Amino acid sequence: MPTFTVPTRDQVSPANQAHFDMLQKSLGRVPNLYATLALSEHALGSYLAFQNARSSLGAQAREVVNLVVSQVNDCAYCLAAHTAIGGMVGFTPPQILEIRRGGASWDAKLHALAVLVKHIAVARGHADPALVDAFLAAGWTQAQLVDAIVVIGDKTVTNYLHGTTQVPVDFPPAPAL
Repeated sequence: MPTFTVPTRDQVSPANQAHFDMLQKSLGRVPNLYATLALSEHALGSYLAFQNARSSLGAQAREVVNLVVSQVNDCAYCLAAHTAIGGMVGFTPPQILEIRRGGASWDAKLHALAVLVKHIAVARGHADPALVDAFLAAGWTQAQLVDAIVVIGDKTVTNYLHGTTQVPVDFPPAPAL
């Protein structure tokens, strides 16, 4: 596998330097996967706009999607990052492990989301109509279904980027399932 070098601020375009500055200010650092996106003149800005777009999903629901999709795609980088973020949005370590397996037994609504997202990710976008019905019956809306699919796409981008580049994981590793 080719070795991908994580670029520094000085090695990226001026537009990407501005993104690095914003990430440094908001996160205290530039995570390696974001820096890798900056190898492209446009990918980092496009990805950040995509990731930070308004959504009808709250922080916990987004993290359910992020964790489930990252587990399905076996992305060590995103599992590490979203295990940390999952804790920040209120999930306990055992809950994070259950989410990664595709469930959330403590919350029927999040459970329906996790089950559907896992199925969509495994089936590469071909959702079982019964699972869509169960998702809607749990209290989610059609708009939230669309937004969940957008988050699946967002996470698939970074899962695939890490799977291809294998840049170093700069978050504490996620526990094994």
